[in-house]
This record gives sequence, C-alpha cells and structure tokens, in this order.
Amino acid sequence: MASDYQTKVGGYADAGATSLIKNVYTWMCMALAITGLVSFFTASSEVIMNFLFSSRFVFFGCLIVEFAVVAYLVSRVEKMSFSTAMFWFVLYSVLNGLTLSVIFIVYTATSIAGTFFISAGMFGAMSIFGYVTKKDLSSWGSILTMLLIGLVIALVVNIFLKSTTFNWIISIVGVIVFTLLTAYDTQKIKNILSGAEADEHSKKVALIGSLALYLDFINLFLYLLRLLGNRR
Repeated sequence: MASDYQTKVGGYADAGATSLIKNVYTWMCMALAITGLVSFFTASSEVIMNFLFSSRFVFFGCLIVEFAVVAYLVSRVEKMSFSTAMFWFVLYSVLNGLTLSVIFIVYTATSIAGTFFISAGMFGAMSIFGYVTKKDLSSWGSILTMLLIGLVIALVVNIFLKSTTFNWIISIVGVIVFTLLTAYDTQKIKNILSGAEADEHSKKVALIGSLALYLDFINLFLYLLRLLGNRR
C-alpha cells in the first residue's frame, strides 16, 4: 500500500517536472519570438529608429532600463506572483528587441537569418547534451563565471583599443563560453526542477531558467554574428 502511494506521488512529481521543463523552453521561445518581432518591426520603422538613435542618451538609456528590468526580475522574483514575473520577462524581451534592432543596420538580413539558424542548431545540440549527459557539469560553473567576467573586461578594453584581431578573439571566446553555458544551464535547470510539482514557486523557478537559456541563446547569436555576419 505504501509502495503504491509512493509510486503515485513519484509519478505526479515526474509529470510536474516534465511539464515545468517543457514550460522553460516554451517561455524561452516565446521571449525569442517577441524579441525578434519587436526588433524587426523597430528596424522597419523610420520613426522609431530615428527616435531610438537620435542621441546616445536615448539608446544607452534603453540599455540601462533593460538591465534594470532583468536585475529587478531576478532579485525580486520570489516576492512576485507568477503573472507579475511573467510581465517583467515579457517587458525585458520587448526592450531587448528595441536595442537589438541595431543589428539590422549593421548586418545584412541574409546573414542575420543564416546566423540565427546556426545559433539555433548549436543551442539545440548543447541543450540536448546538457539534458541527457550523465556527466556532472557543476564544476563548469566557476570557470564559466570567470570567463564571463574576463569577456566583459575584454569588451570594455577593446572599446579603447579598437583592435580587429582582439575583437575576433573576443567573439570566438564568447561563442565558446555561451555554447558551454547552454549545456551547463540546461543541466542545472533539469536538476533544480527534478521532482518538483507545478506550483507557483516552481513555475517562477522555471521562468528564471527560461530567462537564463534565453540569454544564452541571444549572446551566442550575437557573438556568432560578429564572426559570421556580413556587414552592410
């Protein structure tokens, strides 16, 4: 009797975890679609583009607001309702779409589309690897964090150096880092949601997981675009 009960409870927990993991990818794809549509629409609107790039203050102001929104979401998600957390996630994907519209000015539409599909293939492969591998990837965390910090420092330094060679090195390292982060984050999300029930708390955890994978994909795409994109 007790064994039957435990089997049923385990089955419900497994079903809940599977549902949450599906939601992670559903919400990530939703956010990517919103970002892509907003970015394309913004780039197609002369009025919006003129406003967005009318001054550095406007564009960098959007970047600051964008950063503030994602920082607020991550730091306050435990105190929000799930619907409120979803609102902030959608808002962030919209703001990201506004600022990413600049790629349509810099790169050709063909190279953007081609790089997107390459990014999707790489992301999908690494996410599957992170999900099915038996190898513990937790040891990657500290290494990838240090590489991320180094990547940010290198980007800032190259603003002043303006070195093409250094830019290529940064882009290659960026692709490697976010490719590995995709596998690492996927396994981390899987482990956290393993055995979880589809309640309010677990949904918010899954939402933050989808945000992590969304950021991995966006950054992988941008670094690949720096390497493979054809400039106008």
